[in-house]
Amino acid sequence: MNPLRSTLLKSTRVNPRALVASGSILGATSRIGGIRAAGMRGYSTEAPKKGGSGGLVFLTLAALGAGAGYYYNSTQTIKTKTLSTPTTGKTEKKKNIDYQQVYNDIAEMLDENSDYDDGSYGPVLVRLAWHASGTYDKDTKTGGSNGATMRFAPESKHAANNGLAIARDLMEKIHAKYPEISYGDLWTLAGVCAVQELGGPTIPWRAGREDAFETSCTPDGRLPDAGKKADHIRDVFYRMGFNDQEIVALAGAHALGRCHPERSGFEGPWQEAPTVFSNEYFKAISTRKWVKKDLKNGGWQWVDKNNTDVMMLPAEIAMYNDKEFKKYFDLYAKDEDKFFKDFAAVFQKLLELGVPFKGDEKVYHFKRTTE
Repeated sequence: MNPLRSTLLKSTRVNPRALVASGSILGATSRIGGIRAAGMRGYSTEAPKKGGSGGLVFLTLAALGAGAGYYYNSTQTIKTKTLSTPTTGKTEKKKNIDYQQVYNDIAEMLDENSDYDDGSYGPVLVRLAWHASGTYDKDTKTGGSNGATMRFAPESKHAANNGLAIARDLMEKIHAKYPEISYGDLWTLAGVCAVQELGGPTIPWRAGREDAFETSCTPDGRLPDAGKKADHIRDVFYRMGFNDQEIVALAGAHALGRCHPERSGFEGPWQEAPTVFSNEYFKAISTRKWVKKDLKNGGWQWVDKNNTDVMMLPAEIAMYNDKEFKKYFDLYAKDEDKFFKDFAAVFQKLLELGVPFKGDEKVYHFKRTTE
């Protein structure tokens, strides 16, 4: 075993990026084994640290806490203070941006604060990219990552975007260094970086998003509700142009992060290694015994009968109980390589919804910082 890998596997606080070996989107099982074991060890031996009050501490967001994950809005969400200062106007486009260097700079920020929750900013950056993109409506051709309208109210204050001001502020440090990059390109690139650096597949990415004004903000309610059933999930994702298999593949991003009650109304991670991108989410939902747990806020969630720290959202179990969705959950639980391949394609699709590409844009396959 590589000495660095051996040392990190013995550590209780793990830098997940240090364990990610190079490789393509295939061969995921062998590549992810060490990082998953280390991530689970870190989770089991050290509880997430608590933050201060007033919404000023980044770690109180949880990796996914505000809005109950990338995937769902929550009717239980608690509104919080918006921290970032809205920017106005459009970013002046310039040529010859070194996007690999932008990627590298983002990667260096992911674990700069080891006291943050489970030890990585990565999951909340995936969520930022997700929520910036998941507002797309294929019929009206509105929403999506083009425009980056979450910089402005009212979109920045939508309940589903609670806490994302801190993720946006984190990216301001990068934008200050690269002012020519659009916010839409920056946020989506950050999501790609986070997935890859936390052990996930290589996500093809293209630049070309243009910043818009607040008049282009999308209406509230376009993101899915964590408390509803499978038909609601279909309605939301069919509106964007996804099919059932793509919907389930996107749900696999919940391998990352956790929910916090003060942000979303829900509490806990989806699996025991919440800073490791893997198919553990699918294994968990398909093999564990899930029981209902009443929450102090009057809501409820599902928890693992044998480890009540691990949870699932009501909408997720509803999806698993839907026979058309279930077959894809079971497929990805058995085949991580298939999940990685499908996720790479559908996450790229999500990030490109509504982007006015000209057709000649370079497709980037970013090198991980460990390559």
